[in-house]
Amino acid sequence: MVANVKIIKKVEGRVDRRNGGVLNRLLRVTAYARVSTDDEDQRNSYQSQLMYFKSKIKENSEWIYIDMYADEAITGTLDYKRSNFMRMINDALVGKFDMIITKSISRFARNTVDTLKYVRLLKERNIAVFFVEENINTLEMSSEFVLTILSSVAQQESENISNHVKLGFKAKMERGEMIGFNGCLGYDYDPNTKSLSVNEDEKKIVQYIYNRYIQGYRSNTNC
Repeated sequence: MVANVKIIKKVEGRVDRRNGGVLNRLLRVTAYARVSTDDEDQRNSYQSQLMYFKSKIKENSEWIYIDMYADEAITGTLDYKRSNFMRMINDALVGKFDMIITKSISRFARNTVDTLKYVRLLKERNIAVFFVEENINTLEMSSEFVLTILSSVAQQESENISNHVKLGFKAKMERGEMIGFNGCLGYDYDPNTKSLSVNEDEKKIVQYIYNRYIQGYRSNTNC
């Protein structure tokens, strides 16, 4: 006996994972970036990444640019400290866009747990995350295995960099060098000798500030 075989034709277009329907409209794409913490570098970094993502999205005739979210690079390790990242996730959950495009896994999240958590959360809402460097579209993946491996590598690299920075700070402290010195009122810093000396002109200002504080004055007190 020959069984009846039903041939299922390939669906052309993007399929809504929630109901199996075909979405014919353009894919609304946003971008996420982390930029330098220095004011001038941050502006330059933001603008260059904005131009890059807009160009990348414009290349695809099925995509339309929606917005861009960016956080300072220093806040990359903890998701709740990245205000614009969390705002992007909230906007995604209320349906403001269909895809997030970001440079790499390490730019999206710095640990495997957070990467998988947000990818799964977004997939439930039929929202993709496209990692440019790894060429991964999370809605097209048949398995999370590759994403898990690459995310683990990104996490390890982040931890290695952090450990190197800490060791560098420790070595400087042992040598008696200043760390992160950007100018201290009342002192002059000599980068050659790595030493501080009293600035006689600014010294009077510092003394005045401390004396006023001792007298009970605060920043919100009329002088």
